[in-house]
Amino acid sequence: MDYILDITTGKIMYKIIFMGTPQFSVPGLQALHQNGYEIAMVVTQPDRPRGRGRRVTPSPVKQTALDLGISVIQPSFIKTPEFADQIKSLNPDFQVVIAYGKILPENVLALPRIGTINIHASLLPRLRGAAPIQWAVINGEAVTGVCSMLMDKGMDTGDVLLTAEEAIEPGDTAGTLHDRLAVKGARVLIDTLNAYSENTIQPMPQDHNLATYAPLLTKDDGLINWNKSAKSLENFIRGVTPWPGAYTFWGDKRLKIFSSTPITSDISEPPGKVLVGFPDELRVATGDGVLSILEIQGASGKRLPIKEFLRGHPIQPGTILE
Repeated sequence: MDYILDITTGKIMYKIIFMGTPQFSVPGLQALHQNGYEIAMVVTQPDRPRGRGRRVTPSPVKQTALDLGISVIQPSFIKTPEFADQIKSLNPDFQVVIAYGKILPENVLALPRIGTINIHASLLPRLRGAAPIQWAVINGEAVTGVCSMLMDKGMDTGDVLLTAEEAIEPGDTAGTLHDRLAVKGARVLIDTLNAYSENTIQPMPQDHNLATYAPLLTKDDGLINWNKSAKSLENFIRGVTPWPGAYTFWGDKRLKIFSSTPITSDISEPPGKVLVGFPDELRVATGDGVLSILEIQGASGKRLPIKEFLRGHPIQPGTILE
């Protein structure tokens, strides 16, 4: 097969098919374009209703590809001969997959000349699955990262190519960590392709005995369980922010919690009980310690510091949050 060789850098400019959908995928697509790789086609999920108005909207990857002048397809089904034939006809060196959102069949994984590379937002084999960023924060991890891997038929089980660590800061939410890992993932992708060009890549099999998992989160998974410790709840709230969002119920009113801080306290009150405190704070008993709520939103209001919220919605000590 003939290659395009960059005479300035001496690196091979591979032909690539890019597969991705959400914002996390966008820096990787942009990096490929900026570094001169031939992106033969972008594959992303079909346009879907989004936002409060449920307006049908293209994925962030589709919009980026169109802005860059790259051909885009949006198959509803990928386990078809037609899809495989379309990929095969382009003779790609690599497929690059970043949060595409669909499981590729084995025959499609095998189509590129060299391989199918996935950028995954954890240090595999830790946190295999659909929500590694959220679970890293929920679990109270101090460090996570991104890695490139060769995809196989398993769920994030392929050989690891390159890794890059990222510290999880005390104030990080899943959202802030997501943004840093998306950029770091793009760098790892380019470094991986450079290593292939220089023939220095060394795939490393994963130790499956060390695997942990990060299952997909749903809207219902944001419900706060006050029986857990204050520290674990603080991690949980950060880990589900901005999505699916942490929430609790005050009677029939749903309260969304955005930030909090744990307080070490030897109490015997039932978990979920609002405790006596200063007028401008909301302290809640947990299974171990006390959680002080810092930012909150009512069902029909906006996100507010707890002091402002309590001015208009006083929550009396002794109230049970569920």
